[in-house]
Amino acid sequence: MQYFLLYIDPGSGSYLVQVIAAAVVGVAVFFKNIKTYIRSIFTRSPKKTNDNPPA
Repeated sequence: MQYFLLYIDPGSGSYLVQVIAAAVVGVAVFFKNIKTYIRSIFTRSPKKTNDNPPA
């Protein structure tokens, strides 16, 4: 019978945590941008008011 002693050293573990965190944040930003784009298609932009009326 063989026993495999597997471990993640601190350098690799830190890198793995960073990769997972970056992937989660990247996916969240990606879908937020898609949601904002779709919402902008169905909503009107606010009408601009004329701050400086002609005198």
